Amino acid sequence: QVQLIESGGGLVQAGGSLRLSCAASGRSFSSYNMGWFRQAPGKEREFAAAITWSGSRSYYAASVQGRFTISRDDAKNTVYLQMNSLKPEDTAIYYCAADERRVGDVPYGYWGQGTQVTVSS
Repeated sequence: QVQLIESGGGLVQAGGSLRLSCAASGRSFSSYNMGWFRQAPGKEREFAAAITWSGSRSYYAASVQGRFTISRDDAKNTVYLQMNSLKPEDTAIYYCAADERRVGDVPYGYWGQGTQVTVSS
């Protein structure tokens, strides 16, 4: 099993940047595919970005492509989401997810508690 704790959320003005972190505890972090999802008020949770266990491939939703970058540091058991050029519509709770087999816009086996990101106009 793996436990996930997100951090780095906060309030930022439109056009600004934030970097989210997801620290994982448990065994074999390097064997997990990792993802970031988000849920805006009144909306369903949606996929944002994902990275394979090896870090060799990453995936992005069209809405964040070119603005967000997912990366991982296996030495620190941490996955990051660098968010640039933020827009008010990026306001959401951001969740980190992990899965040993699946990657991308798919169900994941493990989830964090989420971190709030608010983008003001």
